[in-house]
Amino acid sequence: MGGWQTQSGSGVRFEWGPAGAARLAKEAACLAVVDVLSFTTAVSIAVEKDIRVLPFWWPASGASDTEHAAAAMAAEAYARQSGARLAAGRGSITPATPWSLSPAHLRAAPFVARLVLPSPNGASIAAATPREAPLVAACLRNVTAVGTWLTSHGYGTLARPIAVIAAGEQWPDGRLRPALEDLLGAGALISDLHSQSVGPLSAEAAAVKAAYDGTADLARAIANGASGRQLTELGFVQDLAIATEEDACPLVPVRDGDGAFARG
Repeated sequence: MGGWQTQSGSGVRFEWGPAGAARLAKEAACLAVVDVLSFTTAVSIAVEKDIRVLPFWWPASGASDTEHAAAAMAAEAYARQSGARLAAGRGSITPATPWSLSPAHLRAAPFVARLVLPSPNGASIAAATPREAPLVAACLRNVTAVGTWLTSHGYGTLARPIAVIAAGEQWPDGRLRPALEDLLGAGALISDLHSQSVGPLSAEAAAVKAAYDGTADLARAIANGASGRQLTELGFVQDLAIATEEDACPLVPVRDGDGAFARG
C-alpha cells in the first residue's frame, strides 16, 4: 500500500468516516473517533454515569423501511445477547426506554449497566476498526482528557501514530457528508496533541488544526452549521449546548475487549 493512503511519515493523522478509519487503522497504533453531534458526546455523558456503551451501526435516514426494520431486529437481538438495554430513537423515548442518542436524554435517564447505542456515524467507525485496535471516543467535552490520555500512553509519534477520525454525517442516499462540527472537534483534539509536542502532523491533520484554531466562536459555528441547524429544527437545542461544553468531562471512553466504551 502506498504511504500516501495512510499518511505515512506523521505521528498524528486525520481522515473521514468508516472508509478512512479502515485505511488508517492499517498503520495507526490508536484511533480516536469524533462524532460531536452526537455519538461521542452521548458516550461521554453515559460514561460519566458509569454506563458501558455498546455501539451499534444504524442505517442512514434515507434507507428503506425494510432496512430500518431489519436493523431494529438486529439491534434488539444484540442487546439481548449482550445483557444490555437498547436505546430508542431520539424522537421515540418512553418512560420505559428513556435512553437515546440525545445527550440530553442520556443525562436525564436513569443508570443502566450496559446500553446498546445505535448510530449511523460514530458507531460505523467502531465497526470499521478491528476489535484489537485501541479506540477512544473524543468530543469537545473531553478533548483535553483524551489528548492527555493518548500522550501518556505514548501515542502520537512516528513509531506509534494516532489516527483522528471525523465521523461526519450521511446524505439520505448513505454517502458521507463531511460535517463542520466533527471537523472542528477533530481539530480541537489535534491542536491539544500538538501543544504536547507530538507529531509531526500530516498535512490533513495540520489543515484541520488550522480550521479549529481559526474559529473564534466554536459554539456559534456549530449551531449555524448544517447539523446544528437540523438539530434545532428537530427541537434538540439542548443537545447542541451539551455538545459544546468544552472540557467539561475529565473521562476518556475507551473500547474494551467486548466492544463496549467504558472509562479508560
